[in-house]
Amino acid sequence: MSEKLVIIGNGMAPGRMLEHLLDAAPDRYRITIFNAEPRVNYDRIMLSPVLSGEKQFDEIVIHGDGWYVDHGITLYKGHRIVTLDRAAKTVTSDRGVTEGYDRLVVATGSVPFIIPVPGNDLPGVLSYRDLDDVSAMLLAAQSRDKAVVIGGGLLGLEAAAGLRERGMDVTVLHVMPTLMERQLDPAAGYLLQKAVETRGIKVRTKANTRRIVGDGRVEGVELDSGEIIPATLVVMAVGIRPNVGLAREAGLEVRRGIVADDRMITSDPDILSIGECTEVGGHVYGLVAPLYEMARVAAATLADGEDRRFVHSDTPTKLKVTGIDLYSIGDFADGDDREEIVLRDASAGIYKRVVLRDNRIIGTVLFGETADGAWFNDLKKKATDISEMRDTLIFGQAFQGGVSADPLGAVAALADDAEICGCNGVCKGKITSTILAKGLTSLNGVRAHTKASASCGSCTGLVEKLMTLTLGDSYNPAAVQPMCGCTDLGHDDVRRLIKAKGLKTIPAVMQELEWKTSCGCAKCRPALNYYLVCDWPGEYADDYQSRFINERVHANIQKDGTYSVVPRMWGGVTSATELRAIADVVDKFAIPTVKVTGGQRIDMLGVRKEDLPAVWSDLGKAGFVSGHAYAKGLRTVKTCVGTDWCRFGTQDSTGLGIRIEKFMWGSWTPAKVKMGVSGCPRNCAEATCKDVGVICVDSGYEIHFAGAAGLDIKGTEVLGLVRTEDEALEAIVALTQMYREQGRYLERIYKWAKRIGLDEIRRQIMAEPDRRKAYYDRFVFSQTFAQVDPWSERVAGKDKHEFRPMAAVKFEEAAE
Repeated sequence: MSEKLVIIGNGMAPGRMLEHLLDAAPDRYRITIFNAEPRVNYDRIMLSPVLSGEKQFDEIVIHGDGWYVDHGITLYKGHRIVTLDRAAKTVTSDRGVTEGYDRLVVATGSVPFIIPVPGNDLPGVLSYRDLDDVSAMLLAAQSRDKAVVIGGGLLGLEAAAGLRERGMDVTVLHVMPTLMERQLDPAAGYLLQKAVETRGIKVRTKANTRRIVGDGRVEGVELDSGEIIPATLVVMAVGIRPNVGLAREAGLEVRRGIVADDRMITSDPDILSIGECTEVGGHVYGLVAPLYEMARVAAATLADGEDRRFVHSDTPTKLKVTGIDLYSIGDFADGDDREEIVLRDASAGIYKRVVLRDNRIIGTVLFGETADGAWFNDLKKKATDISEMRDTLIFGQAFQGGVSADPLGAVAALADDAEICGCNGVCKGKITSTILAKGLTSLNGVRAHTKASASCGSCTGLVEKLMTLTLGDSYNPAAVQPMCGCTDLGHDDVRRLIKAKGLKTIPAVMQELEWKTSCGCAKCRPALNYYLVCDWPGEYADDYQSRFINERVHANIQKDGTYSVVPRMWGGVTSATELRAIADVVDKFAIPTVKVTGGQRIDMLGVRKEDLPAVWSDLGKAGFVSGHAYAKGLRTVKTCVGTDWCRFGTQDSTGLGIRIEKFMWGSWTPAKVKMGVSGCPRNCAEATCKDVGVICVDSGYEIHFAGAAGLDIKGTEVLGLVRTEDEALEAIVALTQMYREQGRYLERIYKWAKRIGLDEIRRQIMAEPDRRKAYYDRFVFSQTFAQVDPWSERVAGKDKHEFRPMAAVKFEEAAE
C-alpha cells in the first residue's frame, strides 16, 4: 500500500522536488498538493519578463494541468491550508478540505514585506511577489501614468523596468546610497544606476518614505524631506519574509524560518520543509538555486534513496533586465584581511572587481561583461590558490595558461562540477552528459532536458559554447545567428522585443532595435513584416512591398514572366460548375497549360500579368477564392473520400479536411503549410509526410505533424489521439498558432519542431488544455482580420498595391 504524501505549496521548489521524487520512486506515494494560488506551478523567476511583455504566462508554466493528471497527483488550486494537526496527521484548507498524511512537505514560501507607513493599504499599493501582483500591475500600466517603486533591489529594479516597458513614468526610491547594496559594491551600484536611468527610469537614492498619500486611492509618495512624488501606482519591493505562521501554530521549531536539518526534516520527523520558508544551517534563501538543491535533497529523503545532504553555498546574483549585464557573488566588503583586483573601462561601461583573502577569491562583482562569472565562482567554490595567475586574473579565463589560443578553451577548462546555470543549479557535467545521452542538437533541447538557460537566460552563451565543444561540427548554431547583416539580433530576440516594446511598424523596429541599415534588406524585411502581421493582428498594416513577388501579386511567377493561378478547392473537392468556370477562363484568356497539382487542385499556367485581375474576377464570380499557392501560409488540405465512399474509411476525412481548410485559410505562417486527412491507416491522402496530418482510426483522429516531402524527406511525428472532430480541429489550430508564434521566418514546421522539441510541443498542445485553448483563441482572433480573399480585394480596388516591374523587384531571387 503506497504512503500518502501531502505538500503544502506548489511553487518552484516543490515542483522540482516532485520531478526528482517521481524519477526515483514513482509508485512510492499517493500525492496531494494544496496550492494557495488558483493556478498550476509556474516559474516565478520569469515574472519580470511577463511584466515587461517579453513573455506570456503560458510560456512560464512549469507543470500544466495535464502533468498532474498523468502522474496521478491531486492538486487543490486556490486552497490555503489553515490548520496543521500533527497529532491527527491531517491538514485542512480554508475551503473545508481535510487530508491525512504519512509524510508532509511544508513549502509555504515567503510573504512580501510591506513597510509600515500611513497609506500602505490604499488602492493602488501593490507588492511584487506572484502572478496576481503582476496582473494588477499590468492593469494599472494601461493608464501609462506615473508609478513609484519603493526598493532598489533585484525585484524593485525588475518591476521598474517592466512598468517602464509598459509605458509608465517610473521613479525608483531606495533608502540606501546605492542600488542593490547587498549584492554590489558602490562602484557597481553607481554603474547600475546610470544604466537604469538611460532606460528612462528615475532613481532617487537616500530616499526614505514617510507616507503614501491619496484620497480613496494612491496619489503620491511623501518622503522624509516633505517632497511628494506623484503616482497612481506604488509597488513595494523592499524584501520578503519566510511564511512560517502555519508551522509556528502547529508547534514546529521556527526561528527566522522553519528549522530543518541537512536532510530537510523539521523538528517533526514526518514533516519536511523546503523553499523560502525554510531555515537550514542558520540560513534562509530567496534565490532559486539553493531552493532547487533543497528539492533534490528532500526527494532523496522521501525516496529513502541516496544519502544526500544540503550544503550551503553562495549563489550568484543576476539582474533580469534586458541589456544590463550584472553578476555578483560572495563577500566583497572592505576589510584589513583582504585585497582586491579591479578593472575599469569607463567608455565600454565595464567594471570588474575580485576580492581576495590569502590569494583565494571570496567575492566577485562584474558589470557590463559577465561571461567569466561561472569561472570566478568555480575558483571561489574550490578555494583555488590564484597566485600564479594573479597578474592576469581580472582579464578572465581566456588569459590563463595559453587558453586564449582556443575560443572554446575557457569553457573546456571548466571542471564538470562547475555551475553553468545558477537559476537552476545545473553544472557543466550535467549539460554535456545529457547532450550526448539524449542526442541533443539544439539549445531548446538542452533547455527542455536540463533546464540550463531556461530561466533568466544569462548563461545562454556558456551553454552554446558547451554545445559546440561537445558536438563539434554537428552542432548547428543557427538559433543564435543574426537574422541578417542589418542587425546583431537573432530571429527569436527580434520577435521577443517586438512584443516587449510594443513595436508595430517596420521603421519602429529598425529604430528601436538599432538596425545598421536605413531600410533593411531582402532577408529581414519579409521576416519583420511576417512577425508584425502575426503579433499585431488588426493593428499592423501588411506591407506588401516587404513580401516576395508571388505574395505581392497573389500568383506564382514563372520563368517566362507569366504567372500561374490556382483557385482554392476545399479539401480537393470540386463540381461540374466549378470545372466549367475554369474551362471558360482558360478559353477566354488563352491560358496555354492546365495542370492538376499534388494538392488536389487545378493550376492554370501562363497567365499574362495584365490579365490577372480579369482572371481573378471571372473566377470570383464562380465562387472561387485564392488558393494561396504563392503564400507563406496554408496551401492545401489534401483528403481521401473517407466513409462517404470508401469501404475502408473509418471517419469522414473529406468533411474534416474541408472544415479545416475553410477554418484556417488566409492565415499567414512562417513558411508554407500543407495538410492532409486520411480516412484510414491506408493513408491515401499521404497525411504522414505533411506539415500537419490526420489519420482517421476507429477510436477517433490521430494527429501527426512535422513531416516533409520536398528537398527533405521525413515522416511525421505523432502529436496525439483525440476522439472528436472538434478536438482534432482545436489541436491542429493550436499547433499551427504555436508554430506561428515561435517559428522563424521561412522555417518549416519540421525544422521548428526539431528546434523546440517534440515533447515540448506535445506537452503544450496535448497535455495542457488551458494553453491549447489560449493558442486556439489567438488564432481565431487573428482570422477575423486575415480571412480576406486578396483576389476579390484587388478586383474591387480595395488593395491599392501596384504591380512593380520585374526589374525593380528586390526580393524575387529569395522566393522559394
